[in-house]
Amino acid sequence: MTAETNSGLSRRRIPAGIWALGFVSMFMDISSEMIHALLPIYMVTALGTSTLAVGIIEGVAEATASITKVFSGALSDWLGKRKVLAVLGYGLAALTKPIFPLAASLEWLIAARFIDRVGKGIRGAPRDALVADIAPPHLRGASFGLRQSLDTVGAFLGPLLAIALMWLTADHFQAVFGFAVIPAFLSVGVLLVAVKEPERPVELRRVRMPLRRDELRQLGSAYWWVVAIAAVFTLARFSEAFLILRAQSIGLPLAVVPVVLVIMSLAYSLSAYPAGALSDRVDRLTLLVVGLVLLVLADLALAFATGVLALGLGVALWGLHMGFTQGLLATLVADTAPTELRGTAFGMFNLVSGFALLLASVLAGALWDIAGAKATFLAGACFTTLTIVGLMLIRSQIKKS
Repeated sequence: MTAETNSGLSRRRIPAGIWALGFVSMFMDISSEMIHALLPIYMVTALGTSTLAVGIIEGVAEATASITKVFSGALSDWLGKRKVLAVLGYGLAALTKPIFPLAASLEWLIAARFIDRVGKGIRGAPRDALVADIAPPHLRGASFGLRQSLDTVGAFLGPLLAIALMWLTADHFQAVFGFAVIPAFLSVGVLLVAVKEPERPVELRRVRMPLRRDELRQLGSAYWWVVAIAAVFTLARFSEAFLILRAQSIGLPLAVVPVVLVIMSLAYSLSAYPAGALSDRVDRLTLLVVGLVLLVLADLALAFATGVLALGLGVALWGLHMGFTQGLLATLVADTAPTELRGTAFGMFNLVSGFALLLASVLAGALWDIAGAKATFLAGACFTTLTIVGLMLIRSQIKKS
């Protein structure tokens, strides 16, 4: 039986709930990326925001999501109910979408972005824990890869729609932001109707308050090594808003700038499922190193890009590195965390990663303002190289744990 046949059979065996969660993510990502593909440019060109301010806003927004995830994840362990928190998170994000086209100032946009990220934080860890609960252990990598792949389909359809609507409306930002409301509410509808949460065994239900110190110790050393690797890696992977600003810096027209997210997300989507499925059969840490090498190459290409071809190459490599790392890191968390503490584990993982992303985005914005785009991406390449070296030094300890 060929590898292609095995891959097809694997997809058919993945439970329907995983597919449904993937489509939930896809619709919400279409909505979010329609806005996110244009928001940095809108803030800089229409509202006069500095690049450093964009970095701070993006970093704080993502850190907010990550802080919220740790509490929602632990709460899902305590309640033994994950879907209700996922519905709350996706619903809150959908309700914030109409604010973007109606916002009259930067303060309103920041508030909407902040609340939207709170919604992401509420849904993120329970949704990932729900994937781990539904997925068969031998298809865990493929299941996370499939959900991530469908999520990323939305991430390139969103910017494509943004480009088309910017052309149709003669660069009318608010019209595009208004259209983004529709897929957000579709996402909530699919979650309510098509996702069935499995009954949780009585012995796994938590009756004590979550986030106790003894529970964090129960997560184990292997889990905390995964968190440490992800934190250092995230310092190198600042917000994708800087990819948009890089496209603008080499002269792409406003209406075409979102194409960078289309290219990135397409590469991400095409690689996420194969990388996840492959991780079920080979060493996951080796695949993670491959993903980190791809990020180094992406940073170098973007640092020295002077034209559209070099920019496209860098953005495509960035997308490939996401495909080889994001679902894989989630799979490693599921592998190393106790079943009854998966929500807490994903929450703590996202909390640490979120603070790292905040720091990375602020540093990236400051470097951009002080020394330019080249310095920003070269710094990312240096941090990634340090992550690779660190991972090679500690991989034996992770396996022993």
